[in-house]
Amino acid sequence: MFRTIIWYTHFAISLLFTLPKLYKVKALERSGKKDEMEAYIHKTTSNWAMSQVKLSGARIKVFGEENLPKDETVLFMSNHQGNFDIALLMSYVDVPKGYIAKIEMKKIPILRTWMEYMHCVFMDRSSLRKSAEAIAQGVKILKSGHSMVIFPEGTRSKGDTLGEFKAGSFKLATKSKVPIVPVTIKGSYKLMEQNGNKIKPEDVEMYIHPMIQTKDLSKEELDLLPSMVKGLIQSKL
Repeated sequence: MFRTIIWYTHFAISLLFTLPKLYKVKALERSGKKDEMEAYIHKTTSNWAMSQVKLSGARIKVFGEENLPKDETVLFMSNHQGNFDIALLMSYVDVPKGYIAKIEMKKIPILRTWMEYMHCVFMDRSSLRKSAEAIAQGVKILKSGHSMVIFPEGTRSKGDTLGEFKAGSFKLATKSKVPIVPVTIKGSYKLMEQNGNKIKPEDVEMYIHPMIQTKDLSKEELDLLPSMVKGLIQSKL
């Protein structure tokens, strides 16, 4: 219980301590130093996420880091077991990237501002039209050269099962013509969800699979793409 109290307290206070860094981001933006700004955002948010993961006591093992893209825009597609998944991807996948996130994340002050600077898209899953608009916005971001992450299940499984993949998730890659990098996260639900939202140290594994090209695919290959990606992610669960 003590670890849980410390973790939630640190979450709130550490966000407040990022405010001066946000002011620096805004200053870099005003001065037109885009590359420096993007690098600073990535470093700051990655370090913050890493502090949250380490405070949980999680023991993380990452496999397949050689499959991370070098200077190439990609769409990371990951299964979604728990709330720690975004922090894990932020801290252990060292690539600047935004996220297709649930609209509820906009309710968290400071965090939402950092997410906006990271090129995140907030999806309202209560409306098909708004969900489609979020996907279209994500396609634009990918085409502009910013990598993104999506959880094709659409919500947390809170366990070791893999849910149904939403068809719209794949439009992000096929319409922007960027490669997909499948990611398997194994055991993250044990850090929080399994314990009634109490924080408990556990072993977590992350597998980064080889990228899959999406441009110039035949109709048959496009039809097989979802099952291929899901099969790769499932193979490490």
